[in-house]
Amino acid sequence: MSPVFVLIVFGAGRAKAGLSLTRTVGKLAAVKRLLVISLAGIGDTLMATPFLHELRLAYPEAEIDALVMWPGARSLLEHNPHLTTLYQHSFIKASKFSSLAFLYRLRRRRYDVSFNVHPQGRREYRWIAAAIGAQRRWSHQYENHQPFDDRLVTDSIAQDYSVHASENNRRFLDGLGIPRQLPRPAYELYLTAVESTWAQNWLARTGLGSEPWLGIHVGSGGTKNLSLRRWPLERYRSLVRWLNVQRPGLPVVFFGGPDEAADHGELFRTLKDVRVHFAEAPSLRHAAALLGQAQAFLSVDTVFMHLAAAMGVPHQFVIETPTVNACILPLREDWTLIPNPAVAGRALEFYRYDGRSIAGTPGEIRALMEAVPVEAVGRAVAGVFPKAG
Repeated sequence: MSPVFVLIVFGAGRAKAGLSLTRTVGKLAAVKRLLVISLAGIGDTLMATPFLHELRLAYPEAEIDALVMWPGARSLLEHNPHLTTLYQHSFIKASKFSSLAFLYRLRRRRYDVSFNVHPQGRREYRWIAAAIGAQRRWSHQYENHQPFDDRLVTDSIAQDYSVHASENNRRFLDGLGIPRQLPRPAYELYLTAVESTWAQNWLARTGLGSEPWLGIHVGSGGTKNLSLRRWPLERYRSLVRWLNVQRPGLPVVFFGGPDEAADHGELFRTLKDVRVHFAEAPSLRHAAALLGQAQAFLSVDTVFMHLAAAMGVPHQFVIETPTVNACILPLREDWTLIPNPAVAGRALEFYRYDGRSIAGTPGEIRALMEAVPVEAVGRAVAGVFPKAG
């Protein structure tokens, strides 16, 4: 019998014994330690920030910790005043022994309540919650729910594809009998003066501090087959040239990290005759500070899409992909979806939060994204920039 199996089974047993808290956990005095588990995408962690705020309002004296898997997710939660401790562990890259040791340390914290925030459909995330062993463990119920899931978590609420992830998370409060106190949830990102100053200095060096410019992110998530939902790189290149004709001299700033380095190199080699810049920011937080100075931003559904919403970019454009649904749209009212005629609002036919990849072969998924024409994107984006003369 493996140590992991022993730990999980022991965690499930402890949870069953601790169900006596079910009727008292909603009372402030009964809860001392809470853990928010957000192990999926980096943008998903940003979508959980309104829930962190709600928990702090409900439990002002409690220790509220967060567990994330990606360094970028940790970056976005740094300096969040609603958190007591922030943990990050790379479960995919780390050895099984180090992950087991890490989970054992968290188990010793003896959390009263844990929350697997939306969307985390893979069962492995619920196994991790069971290993940590909070007395009451909340999760959403996804399509891949099986009777065994009821031993991994103690409480499940139905996920709702028709509402935003932030609303799916706030429904945990309803299950606990806790009143909602935020009138409207919003992304929360607490940047430092150093990060804001870096952005201002970058704009001064590039001469972009006094004119409107367009930000673009050409990438997307890299887990499963999510990278296939990218709009083809040659389309971005064609778009920049199209805009240079329609709006001569319009500056374009490309955002991204190591995953986009090769694409940025290709764009640099082929777009030397137009005004193109590459924002090589020290971190996502620095990138967010710079992004907040853009006049408009274009991407598919990525963490940068959520960052643009968090920073209140005046004009935000999102190209429809097979993974776009109401749960993960930018949490703002004024933004523009550029329709994909091959998806046509049928994203749930291609992708759901059941742990599986986007449906279709790589060629089929790429064909879906090739269905979005350059001119459609260009017309939408050009409309927010004044014509020369």
